[in-house]
Amino acid sequence: MDELPVPPQRQYAVVAQAIRYLRENALQQPSLAELAQAVHLSEHHLQRVFAAWAGISPKRFLQYLTKAYALQALREAQDVLSVAQASGLSGSSRLHDLMVSCEAMTPGEIKSGGAGVTLGWGQADTPFGTALAGWTPRGLCYLAFLDGDTALRHQELRAAWPAAQLVCDDREAQHLLDQVFPGTPQPGRLHLLLRGTNFQIKVWEALLRLPPGRRVSYTQLAGLAGTPRAQRAVGSALAANPIAYLIPCHRVIRESGDSGQYRWGGERKAAMLAWEAGVCSR
Repeated sequence: MDELPVPPQRQYAVVAQAIRYLRENALQQPSLAELAQAVHLSEHHLQRVFAAWAGISPKRFLQYLTKAYALQALREAQDVLSVAQASGLSGSSRLHDLMVSCEAMTPGEIKSGGAGVTLGWGQADTPFGTALAGWTPRGLCYLAFLDGDTALRHQELRAAWPAAQLVCDDREAQHLLDQVFPGTPQPGRLHLLLRGTNFQIKVWEALLRLPPGRRVSYTQLAGLAGTPRAQRAVGSALAANPIAYLIPCHRVIRESGDSGQYRWGGERKAAMLAWEAGVCSR
């Protein structure tokens, strides 16, 4: 009897489960058959899910999760960073064919709590699970992945914009996130509205200059942000990032090559890094 296909919105859950299993059993180097059994799929079906989700095989995908690959990526980042540092902080960054630009809220706008602003928000599917998005007429201001904490994320968004008029629009949220994660990369522009301290915004803007799939260490990112001795403060800025994925905190790893912490979960971070590496290698 044929297995039912895994719908797109469930494919990330299968991948995350596979990554979790591989992390727990890395020393045993599990085979494809063992991995398929762990996620309750046949080998053939697991191959199909990976191809649909990442465009590469599980074996190739797993190569991008290794420490050896991460260390090589950090070494290669040196030349890229020297070029990126020559560009202005207001520069835009290319995410596939999507041009991402940003502006910061003024202190007065932050103090007003969004008075007079209509804030759209909604939930939508992405390749990395369901996400909650928030936006104003000036751009996307919030993007968070949901892991059974929907009420908490709603509260976080409302707390950032207490005086704004909130309008729920799941259809527009899906439209926005389809631009971020298109099935086929397409030219387009997306504007981000950043709310943070001057230092946090410098770190986030530095991240936006990184090419897709590029990994950097905390030390490298601190240098790129113009504060080479502020590695610990850089880590705090990453944790405060209100716009997941588009401000690519997932691309920052430890000097040792280990993935390190991530606000939206270690499996999701590993999946993002491997997914981007696969996309950029095609």
